[in-house]
Amino acid sequence: MLLADSTRFALQAITSHRMRSFLTLLGIAVGIAAVILLTSIGEGVHRFVLAEFTQFGTNVIGVAPGKVKTGGQPPTGIPTTARLLTMEDAESLKQLPHVTGSTPTVWGNSEVEGNGRLRRTTIYGVDADFTRVFSSKVRIGSFLPREGAGSSRAFVVLGSKLRNELFGTANPLGARVRIGGLHFRVIGVMAPKGQFLGIDLDDTAFIPAQRALELYNREGLMEIHVMYAEGASSATVAKAVKSRLTLRHGHEDFTVTTQEDMLKTLSNILNILTMAVGALGGISLLVGAVGIVTIMTISVTERTNEIGLLVALGARRSTVLGLFLSESIILAALGGMLGLLLGVGLAQLISLLIPTFPVHTPWSFAVGALLMSAVIGLLAGVLPARSAAHLDPIEALRAE
Repeated sequence: MLLADSTRFALQAITSHRMRSFLTLLGIAVGIAAVILLTSIGEGVHRFVLAEFTQFGTNVIGVAPGKVKTGGQPPTGIPTTARLLTMEDAESLKQLPHVTGSTPTVWGNSEVEGNGRLRRTTIYGVDADFTRVFSSKVRIGSFLPREGAGSSRAFVVLGSKLRNELFGTANPLGARVRIGGLHFRVIGVMAPKGQFLGIDLDDTAFIPAQRALELYNREGLMEIHVMYAEGASSATVAKAVKSRLTLRHGHEDFTVTTQEDMLKTLSNILNILTMAVGALGGISLLVGAVGIVTIMTISVTERTNEIGLLVALGARRSTVLGLFLSESIILAALGGMLGLLLGVGLAQLISLLIPTFPVHTPWSFAVGALLMSAVIGLLAGVLPARSAAHLDPIEALRAE
């Protein structure tokens, strides 16, 4: 039998039972749509989280006090015998090869009072390298000046939202504000940065790290962030950072984390998450495959006489097998295309209705799901097709 004839035969068998065929391919369509929609959400979250972290640049290394041997971050606020990170440590790291900037970091939450208004917000103690290390820009005025060790003037740079809350549209440069129990003069306003994993980066204030240590009554820094030149090896710079701090402290009582390693680990976790949600959608595909097996088994039973006549007229068993396999594959392929349109359409609809919700359709998953539907049709049709091909023609012709 020619391919065109066998295809026409399969299509006639499908269209002769329209409702049953539609419900069968709908089962596959729902499974494909579920896979595409869930993987679109997973991939969207993946891209969103990586974009949130990479907005600060990818060539940054973090140094935290306390040695962590089993992974994770050292606990903050818990007493430890480890030597604290100091301003001198941060200054020393600036001298390393390939290092283009290093900023000490101290943070806390305090009340900020200015222009007769009061607001509680996050205060960051940093130095002049902060804007380069974290790819930030100043909109008005200037950032904290570069000062020698042991000297830090009482300057503050406001985040854009904090500026609006305290001063509105008025120019805040030169104004005095009180943070906790200390007084500062405003020398700049940061450009809007947006949010980072739900944290408003514009509702902040930046003061010299030395002043932050005084404000929060701390003896050491919470972290040091080191920026290195583009093209330099993160492993090489991290090794140099470890060597310098080990030399200064006497032993390795700190934890060095490269952003490259962190992003790689995070990406692996998010990839597993995407595959997991895709597997959940695959359960619907399994249900659709069971539907095809059921319908094709019923079809074999209903068309026993027809099969017997085909074999009696000289049709080979392989031909009968091919006819029923092609029928199941066509059903699954049609369901796959319907599911593809449905899944992509729903993903696009979600992104239009909720623009802030991260949705991105990975076309590799979409094409893979479509191919999977055809494979499911092939596998699901094997048992019924073999059953049809092995029917005895005499007994098949006698069947009612």
